[in-house]
Amino acid sequence: MTIELRSDTFTKPTPAMLQAMFSATVGDDVFEDDPTVKALEEKTSQMFGYEAGLFCTSGTMTNQIAINVHVRQGDEVICDALSHIYLYEGGGIAANSMASVNLLQGNRGRLTAEQIKEAIQPDNIHHPITRLVSLENTVNKGGGAYYELSEIQKIKQVCVDNNLPLHLDGARIFNALVETQESPLEYGKAFDSMSVCLSKGLGTPIGSVLLGTNSFIKQARRVRKRLGGGWRQAGYLAAAGIYALDNNVNRLVEDHARAREIEKIMEQLPEVEEIYPVDSNIVIFRLNDKILSSDYVQKLNEKGIKAATFGKHLVRFVTHLDFTDEHLEEFRNKIIK
Repeated sequence: MTIELRSDTFTKPTPAMLQAMFSATVGDDVFEDDPTVKALEEKTSQMFGYEAGLFCTSGTMTNQIAINVHVRQGDEVICDALSHIYLYEGGGIAANSMASVNLLQGNRGRLTAEQIKEAIQPDNIHHPITRLVSLENTVNKGGGAYYELSEIQKIKQVCVDNNLPLHLDGARIFNALVETQESPLEYGKAFDSMSVCLSKGLGTPIGSVLLGTNSFIKQARRVRKRLGGGWRQAGYLAAAGIYALDNNVNRLVEDHARAREIEKIMEQLPEVEEIYPVDSNIVIFRLNDKILSSDYVQKLNEKGIKAATFGKHLVRFVTHLDFTDEHLEEFRNKIIK
């Protein structure tokens, strides 16, 4: 048995999800004529209280489109140094929007309102204009750490006071929501734009939805086209997203429980120096300085366990809907030997 823990993006559609996809009514989405895409965009936007949505291929695309709409050439984006938009989107902020980045050092990728307030650039020709604040929830590089809504609301007030839009990279937003039990509608009130990923914990094969006002999404649709992101009969994929929103959100607590069981297992191993707090479905651990993560991951692979390197001595596991209790027990047996 091969145990896949590199990422929650490795999930396969369930038979029920495939049936929903095969049964979808489709059209041409570039002409805004795919009814299933429209249904997904409306469903997601209503869930978070937005006027409109835009279905895209990935969270990277939705984030980069949002940044491009919000900023102008030479402007600045405030985000945490661990942010996906900075580390893992191919230099897109610079390449797509010609903008600068103000990197802050938060707590496992989470910023505070006070940090952001202090980072806003003064009106001085020597500095870029601070134009956007971006948060990530949950924080991938921070081991699945999530924000409390109360802190997000404080950050929102700083943004309002300084006339700054606030964007959310919601790559694993539902993982955060099932932990905090907070309302998606309340989250929506806090952000001017939001990227909601469907292809991680929710288990769809592809896709993210960008949310915002009608005018924002109209501009975003133009940017998507310019980036080559216009697609045709995308309703087959959108149907998977609708199924996932209806069926796969509440079950995320199972992934979190299994991640915490992995934490307990890894605590027993002498080579593990530190484990990041397991807040959701991501387990990051630090090996002792004598062991390289690349070597360790290779040895895991030989045992049939697939993991990801996350630094010179850091390794990441991510639980997901295809990682069952049976896989967990098999993992335990292979690791403890």
